[in-house]
Amino acid sequence: MKKILFTISVAAMLGLGMTSCNNQPQKNDTQKEAKGTIADSNADMKIAYVEVDTIMSQYQYWKDVMKLMQGKQANIQKTLQGKQQSLQQAAANFQQGIQSNKYSQAQAQQIQANLQQQAQEGDALQQRLGSEYQKEVEKYNTALSDSIHHFLAEYNKDKKFSLILAKQGDNILYASNALDITDQVVAGLNKRYKGMGGKK
Repeated sequence: MKKILFTISVAAMLGLGMTSCNNQPQKNDTQKEAKGTIADSNADMKIAYVEVDTIMSQYQYWKDVMKLMQGKQANIQKTLQGKQQSLQQAAANFQQGIQSNKYSQAQAQQIQANLQQQAQEGDALQQRLGSEYQKEVEKYNTALSDSIHHFLAEYNKDKKFSLILAKQGDNILYASNALDITDQVVAGLNKRYKGMGGKK
């Protein structure tokens, strides 16, 4: 069975809230570059971004989900490998029986039909387990997205960002470190998850 990757859409984190426009002339003050600060206090919009890869690697909820799903995937593979090996052994025994004229024509046809049925059942089992696994992955992806959205909605009540972007790979060509709130978001998500008793 092909290994299934866990993903979250880059569009999962949306812009939240709107600030009032500031009509004062902009100043040419030196901009701070420290993480989590907004460089221009006179800007019409407060924008921040979050590194998606960092959330995926440091959010304890997702680490727990990954561990759980990897275990389930290993169990599925073990089950399917067991079925496949059993079928291969039965087919090898059948072939040896044919070569030694162990079976009548009717017996051989019956055994062959049984082997074909077992193969079809194996394919059906693989499809069913794979489908169930995918649905569970999608369920946890949705829960992850909801968790981040709900946290950002609470987080932004005080911060009042106009837009919070999800940064993944090169989807944002340039962003100042002053706009990076990833550490704060990860810390907040983990604190809330721990407060919930680590429940998925």
